Amino acid sequence: MLADVMLAVMWAGLTCYALFGGADFGAGLWDLLAGRSRRGLPQRRLIEHSIGPVWEANHVWLIFVLVLLWSGFSPVFAAVLSTLYIPLTLTALGIIARGAAFAFRKASTQLWQQRLFGACFAVSSVVTPFFLGTVAGGVASGRVPSGIAKGDVVTGWVNPTSLLGGVLAVLTCAHLAAVYLCADAAREGDHELVGGFRRRAVTSGLLSGLVALAGIGILHQDAPVLFHGLTHRALGVVIVSAVAGVVGLGLLLRHRYVLARAAAALAVAAIIWAWGVAQYPYMLVPGTTVAASASVDSVLAACLIATAVGAVLLIPSLWLLYTTFQRPADQAARDGRA
Repeated sequence: MLADVMLAVMWAGLTCYALFGGADFGAGLWDLLAGRSRRGLPQRRLIEHSIGPVWEANHVWLIFVLVLLWSGFSPVFAAVLSTLYIPLTLTALGIIARGAAFAFRKASTQLWQQRLFGACFAVSSVVTPFFLGTVAGGVASGRVPSGIAKGDVVTGWVNPTSLLGGVLAVLTCAHLAAVYLCADAAREGDHELVGGFRRRAVTSGLLSGLVALAGIGILHQDAPVLFHGLTHRALGVVIVSAVAGVVGLGLLLRHRYVLARAAAALAVAAIIWAWGVAQYPYMLVPGTTVAASASVDSVLAACLIATAVGAVLLIPSLWLLYTTFQRPADQAARDGRA
């Protein structure tokens, strides 16, 4: 019972990282595609205003998930990190390079420096979610056996399911970012930016749907356990994700950007939970279950109590952070001077 609660809490943290951190990564892709300095300046300014105060805080969720995995399911933690250490190391390097480049670009005064750090920020924003997606694909396709470094360190993440997961992660992040930026641009009253990000949101949403449909055949051949779970136990959650995605696109076309945010977030959250439901009760396919890999109840109880205490402090703080900066730039500037 405690192991299932721990898993649900961990999955909730993973969902939060996908919704908040994922949107930050996607913003980096649109930064890359914004165009040359003069034409892309308004888009990059909006991106910096939107993610600047929160991009570092969003990685709290990734740390949270890793700590719970290490504390609550240490055999799984050891197996995943020892088999998939290459993409995980590249992910860590991408996060570091992205954060440093974002900070240095804002502090740079020369154009060539801004371009250099901007390119580093944008490229690392694309490759980082890709590598995270390959890790998810390796776990979901059963290529991470129990034990220290028992799986192949190359084919564990270079395989059809992992590549599908990487591409879907990049497209999903791009879609979330575009939808969120539509609402931010509308709040700023910049209708040109709204139109541009709306087109990108619709395009990335359609591409995500097409890749997901194409991935059905890949999962059928390459990850049969996951495919069976998605088409049986988790089918209802998959349908919720698909419906939310279609509704989100319709809301974008009707200029209902706040509701479109909620629909896009629901679509992404539902597909993450569909993966969890489809794979349950296995932590590592095909033989390592939640119960078999969980820590003793005393450790699980202590972790859950610590998480509850931390949530009392963390959630209100993050809520205050997000709501404080979800205001037009001119209003924020006036409040700061006041």
